[in-house]
Amino acid sequence: MSEFEEVPIEQQVEHLHFSSDSETDSDSDISDYEDDSNTTTTTTTTTTTNSTANGTSATAVPAGEKKQLNKAQILTKYAENIKTDEYLIKAKKTYKDKADRATVENVLDPRTINFIVKLIKKGTITKINGCLSTGKEANVYHAEAPDGKEYAVKIYKTSILVFKDRERYVDGEFRFRNARSQHNPRKMIKIWAEKEFRNLKRLHTSGLAAPEPIDLKSHVLVMEFLTGGDGFPSPKLRDYPFEDLEDVTRFYHQMIYNIRYMFQVCRLVHADLSEYNTIVHKGQLYTFDVSQSVEPEHPMSLDFLRMDIKNINDFFMKKGIDVVSEKAIFTFVIEDKETLKISDGSEDEGKSWFELIEKLPLKSQEKEGEDEVFRSVHLLRSLNHLEDRDFEKFRDGKIDTLKALVSKEDQVAGSQASEAGANEEADDGEDDSEEDEDDDSEDSESDEEREERSKELKGKKHEDKDEKKLRKQKAKEEAKEKRKTKMKKHIKKKLVNKGKK
Repeated sequence: MSEFEEVPIEQQVEHLHFSSDSETDSDSDISDYEDDSNTTTTTTTTTTTNSTANGTSATAVPAGEKKQLNKAQILTKYAENIKTDEYLIKAKKTYKDKADRATVENVLDPRTINFIVKLIKKGTITKINGCLSTGKEANVYHAEAPDGKEYAVKIYKTSILVFKDRERYVDGEFRFRNARSQHNPRKMIKIWAEKEFRNLKRLHTSGLAAPEPIDLKSHVLVMEFLTGGDGFPSPKLRDYPFEDLEDVTRFYHQMIYNIRYMFQVCRLVHADLSEYNTIVHKGQLYTFDVSQSVEPEHPMSLDFLRMDIKNINDFFMKKGIDVVSEKAIFTFVIEDKETLKISDGSEDEGKSWFELIEKLPLKSQEKEGEDEVFRSVHLLRSLNHLEDRDFEKFRDGKIDTLKALVSKEDQVAGSQASEAGANEEADDGEDDSEEDEDDDSEDSESDEEREERSKELKGKKHEDKDEKKLRKQKAKEEAKEKRKTKMKKHIKKKLVNKGKK
C-alpha cells in the first residue's frame, strides 16, 4: 500500500510575503488555509483507506508538483492583499503656513490667544473687551473678572517689534543674571514681562501708588485697572486738566517725592519716567510701565535717574511753574535721611519731606549752565566703573574724588581737627610766629621735594594725544625714507638663488 507524503504547511508558505494591513485578517486567512489543509489531508487519508480496503491502488502525486500547485493556489487567493508598491510611496511633507504666525492688532497671534484662553480657564478673567491703548512695546486691553472687577491685560508685541533696545536694561541686573537667549525676541519678551510683574509687585508691596499685578502667563500680564467708575481709564499726567498753578506745583512735588521713594524704599529706578507713564487716579500719581526699571546697583542706574529728572522738569516747565535744578533733585534723591536731617519714624515725616522739597533751590539762568554740565558728567555707581580718564582728571586736579570716597565720619573728624588747629594758631600769638615761618618753609620744601619725586610717567600708555600724533607721523616719515632705499623682492630673490648655486 502506497502512502502519500504530506508536506508541512510551514515549508509551503516559507517563501511567501503577505501584507500586514491588520493582524486579524492575516491570522484568519492562515487559519482558513490550515482548515483547508486539514480537510484535504483527512480526505486523502480516507480515500487511501478505502482504496486499500477495496484492493485498488491510487496513483501518488509527486511532492514537488504538489508544492508548486499549493503555492500557485495561495498566490491566486491572496494576490489582492499583496502590496508591491508600499515602498514607492513617500510620506507627505508638512508645510508651515504664514497664518500660524499672523497677528491681529500687532499682538494677537494663535500662540497669544492660547495664553488668553488659559487665563480664562483658570478663572482669572472671564472675557476681554476693546483695546485701551497701544504703545511701542505692548497693547493694553480691558477685561472683566468673575467677581465683577475690571482688569487691564497688557499683551507684549512678539513678532512686530518697535522697541528693540532691551538688552541694556537687563544686562547688569542681578535678578536676571542667568537670563539667556536675549537675542531671541520671544524669549526676551517673556523675561521683559516677568520683570514688569516683579517690579509692579515690589512697588505695590512697598506702599507706592502703582497698579496691583494679578497674574502673568508668558508675555500676557493682568493687572489692576485704574478707572473712575465710568468704564474709562483714569487720565495720564499728560492729559490731566490741572485747576491752577498751585495744583501743578503740588503734583510736581509729589513726583519728586515718588522718585526718591522708589530709589530709597523700593530700590528701583524707573528709567523711563515721563508724563506718559504716570496716571492721576483719585488725586494721586500712580506709576506704571516699569518693565525697564532697574535696581540702584545697575551700572547705568544713575544715568537713568538723571534722565528721569530731566524729563519731569521739562514737562512741568512747559506748564509754567518754576522747577528745581536737576542737580539739587539728584542729590535729594540719593542722599540718606541723616544728611537731609529727617527724623526716621516721626508722625509728620510726610510733611517734613514736602517742606524740604519746597526749600530746594529753584532753577535760574545761572544754574541752567550748571544743569548742562551736570548732564555731561560721567556718573559712577562703584569703583569698578572707574576709567583711565577719571584718574587722569584727578591727577590734573580737575576733580576732587577723594571727598566722595572718604566716609562722612572721617570728613567730620577732619573738619573738627582743622578748626581746632586754626584756634590754636590764633591763641599762640606773636611768640610762635617764628615757628610758623619755619613750618611754612618746611612745608614749601616738602612740596618741592614732592614735585621732584613726581616724575612724568613715560611710555606709550601715558603720552598725550598730540605727542602720540607726532610720534606716529615721525614713524611714517622714517618708513617712507626707508622704502626708497629698500631692495625690491624679485631682485633680492635672484641674488639669493645665485648665491645658492
